[in-house]
Amino acid sequence: MVSLVTGSFAQTLFNSPDTVCVNQPVKLSSKVFDGRSYFWGFCSGYLFNAPSGTYMGDNFDFSIPAGMEIANDSGNFYGFVVNAKTTELLRLNFGNSLSNVPSITNFGNLAGGLPENPTTVYMAYDTFSHKWHLFVAGGFEAATSELARVDFGRHLNNPKPNIANFGNTGNALFHPKGLFVAKDASGRWLGYVVNYGSSNLVQLDFAFNPSITPTARNFNNPDGVLNFPSDLAAAYDNGEWHLFISNFGNSTIARIDLGTTLDTLTPVGYNLGDFLFRVLKPSSLSLVRDCNYFHLYITDSTTSQLVEVRMPKARMPLLTDYVGITYSVVGGMNFPTAISGFLRDKDTVTAFVTNGRDSSLTRISFNQCTSATIPSFTEVDPPIYSYTSPGVYNVYYVVDEGMPTQRVDCQDITVLAPPTLYRNNDTTLCQGDTLRLYAVSTLADSIRWAAGHNIDTTNIYVDSVRIYPDHSTTYRYTLYYPFGCIVDTAIRVNVVKVNADAGPDRWIKDGAISIIGGPFTSVGNYVYHWSPYQYMSDSNVANPYVNPPNDFTYYLKVIEIGEGYACMAMDTVTVRVSCEDFNIPNAFSPTSPHPGSNRFGVSNNSLSKLNYLHVYNRYGQLVFTTTDPNQKWDGLFNGSLAEEGVYVYEADGFCKSGKRINKKGNVTLLR
Repeated sequence: MVSLVTGSFAQTLFNSPDTVCVNQPVKLSSKVFDGRSYFWGFCSGYLFNAPSGTYMGDNFDFSIPAGMEIANDSGNFYGFVVNAKTTELLRLNFGNSLSNVPSITNFGNLAGGLPENPTTVYMAYDTFSHKWHLFVAGGFEAATSELARVDFGRHLNNPKPNIANFGNTGNALFHPKGLFVAKDASGRWLGYVVNYGSSNLVQLDFAFNPSITPTARNFNNPDGVLNFPSDLAAAYDNGEWHLFISNFGNSTIARIDLGTTLDTLTPVGYNLGDFLFRVLKPSSLSLVRDCNYFHLYITDSTTSQLVEVRMPKARMPLLTDYVGITYSVVGGMNFPTAISGFLRDKDTVTAFVTNGRDSSLTRISFNQCTSATIPSFTEVDPPIYSYTSPGVYNVYYVVDEGMPTQRVDCQDITVLAPPTLYRNNDTTLCQGDTLRLYAVSTLADSIRWAAGHNIDTTNIYVDSVRIYPDHSTTYRYTLYYPFGCIVDTAIRVNVVKVNADAGPDRWIKDGAISIIGGPFTSVGNYVYHWSPYQYMSDSNVANPYVNPPNDFTYYLKVIEIGEGYACMAMDTVTVRVSCEDFNIPNAFSPTSPHPGSNRFGVSNNSLSKLNYLHVYNRYGQLVFTTTDPNQKWDGLFNGSLAEEGVYVYEADGFCKSGKRINKKGNVTLLR
């Protein structure tokens, strides 16, 4: 729950940085290790932001609702509203979240026990008896003004609460509007109420039991600061009690200092003014303490606006130390009559406003933000997280939530936009190349590059460093700033690996064809280029056919072209030609459409001389002869198609090396 008027101060339960940068890793550490439950909210509802409002409609049995309170009992949320017009008490059951639409229980006037025309309510919990008490005051005239107490017992879901009507105790009540009851440090229960009808302050003394009829003491108008007061809220700060009062008569806010105890005899009043005309005919107010800061929210009955008065302490040295803020109309507020206290449901802070003109309900919320990479955590050691945008964020920490040992701490973290930084963008590098990375910020105290893969470690503490990666690598660096900001980021260097594999060197027979290019060449959207391109089927593919006449060395270039880069790899292969024999096919088909297989002859490229090539049919007839190594038999004999079948050939000649070669064999003619 939000630290409210009873002085439930936040405690120093964890360590936290106070200033970081966007995307800077944040590490929190708990000082409590013996808790039975833990809750961390890293981006909790923050009361320095503007509240959001939700108009919830008028389906709640309201009839000029005049007072409202909310409470959390064992994880269930309840609201209590009094209807001034019909003298009824309503219970709103929100279930396990104040974001739910409540169901309604109408208790009526509790057998006539409620004050006529009730105007204000206040919820108190007695930690000694473990009982809930709802105090109700009302009445428009002195003769009808009364104080009552509704007892719910141990739980607020009691279907039949009891009521005790104290009447006009001490005849001190005259149209009471604001009400507060609490247990003093001495163990005494005391309360305060302001009278709209007489502009005075009344103390209620319950002694040591809130269940007894109180005695009343009329303090009249302390220092003349009350002017038709419309509501009251209390704060305990720095060991002293203070009351804040909204004045409907002169549109101001007053503060009454009670001193170190609620049982004071000398209240002192101060008029805090109208905060540059922001306060206009205020109808109610609610005081919230969260993260050791006070926020006083005021509803204006005529403008239907919500106004905040913000203060680091309840009693400030100067009036100008109180800051007034106008939020205009929030959540359809329509002549608001009452604002409840504020409750924190983990990361969301919520209050409700009752509207007099249309008897409706408005929810006011400070919701969990969405700028933390991890919203919340429920173990003692929270993970590292970061914030994605600048601002001030509330870290909220609860140990033993809902237990008697509950402890609460909340701290603000200011998140700054990253300082101006000049650095390499993420880039692409060819494997084997060297690059100099830089990260320069004039405001930084120091820099450190993370030692890693292929980085010049002699320069990791300066703003420029040399890297030579052989695979894609992220290079991290950290900049430290004097105002607490740490920029921990990285430059991604994508390394392009291009492989060129021309294949192994090889020997081929004179006139033979070989496929070059090995299996390790990069495959895909690459540019391939072989040189020289002679005696090659295609110089722009990964695996071309070659048929060199003599020893030949081929060069393969593989190139990848991307946006802003071009990376290349190169390899060679030597094809050596061996002239040891004639290269003659053993079959051919003159009708084939393929030039390599529709003629018969010598395929050698390294002959210096062909003495002869003779082809004979099965009858011993010479059907073809030539001394030209480039001339081939077309399968004709005496101008006619030669018969299909087996033919005999013999060849004789010299290689360019001077070696004489000859060969005899068979060739099959196919049709």
